[in-house]
Amino acid sequence: MRNRNHIRKAGPLTAGAGVLVMGLVLTACGGSSAADSGKPSTEVTIYSADGLHSDAGDGFYDKVFKDFTAKTGIKVNYVEGGSGEMVQRLVREKSNTKADVIVTLPPFIQQADGKGLLDTYKPAGFDQVGAADKDAGGKWTSIVNNYLCFIYNKKELPTPPTTWNDLLSPAFKNKLQYSTPGVAGDGTAVVVKAMHDLGGKDQAMAYLKKLQANNVGPSASTGQLAPKVDKGELLVANGDVQMNFADMGSMPNQGIFFPAADATSKPTTFALPYAAGLVKNGPHEDAGKKLLDFFLTKQVQQEVSSVGGGFAARTDVAASDPNAAKLQQIMAGVDVFTPDWKDINDNLDAYVDAWKSATGS
Repeated sequence: MRNRNHIRKAGPLTAGAGVLVMGLVLTACGGSSAADSGKPSTEVTIYSADGLHSDAGDGFYDKVFKDFTAKTGIKVNYVEGGSGEMVQRLVREKSNTKADVIVTLPPFIQQADGKGLLDTYKPAGFDQVGAADKDAGGKWTSIVNNYLCFIYNKKELPTPPTTWNDLLSPAFKNKLQYSTPGVAGDGTAVVVKAMHDLGGKDQAMAYLKKLQANNVGPSASTGQLAPKVDKGELLVANGDVQMNFADMGSMPNQGIFFPAADATSKPTTFALPYAAGLVKNGPHEDAGKKLLDFFLTKQVQQEVSSVGGGFAARTDVAASDPNAAKLQQIMAGVDVFTPDWKDINDNLDAYVDAWKSATGS
């Protein structure tokens, strides 16, 4: 669901769309499994939505993978892309599975489960993850919590737009862009929020048809929009709190806002967690389980905010670092709703098709 390749400890974080392969320790590779040899695995391959890795090497994944390798001796092969693309890659490789763990945003983790791509595994600490942030049967669990947001250029706009209707202003013509629903997780989230705020699918599609007059066009990557907003090429774009909060260190003109349904309503958002699952028939199942366990350790969960700029998935971890305090301020006064993920997963193709029809995309 997003492509965010420029993440820093106090700088850019993301999570998005076009496929990018990164050899954080190695690039992903196939090969015989540890099970075939009877020996413990010495490597693990993770397919992930972008947003938690940094090109500078100081992102959340960078630290977690380094610490994991130091503790276990297991090398991490990292492949990055949009949530939808990562699921499709698993589908294409189903007869010769190469990944052991997948991390995507909703509803793509549910889609992966529905396609039979995930195995059942409840990592240590699973019981401390909130019910809404995991599959009760153990097919997936959140490892980093996050929320949909929009961003604006603070230099050009002293105050952000406050409602969906504000975004229809001619002032935003060719200065507004959101990532592509069905490809980018954050783009799909725009449709989900619009349906919630505006009263249903038909109302949302009618609105998005009007918004198309201002929309620059499709973007497979949410992460690519933040630099454009910071430079003033765009005035408004979609994003997520974790990515855009982290971006602020290197993109100071970027501000976060949450459009409300109308002038009498509170701003809204919903959780877009990075959700991880064990890939069925992965070549290094034992190492995949160890990595999932490690993600949910209290040590790693404490670093979700301090290093990653996100929100801990474990409910028993109360972060007190400066980033955590700033994140609480960003979320103050915002209503957080829970989408019907079963409905969205069951009808995702229909919603995306309706969006395509409404916008002519």
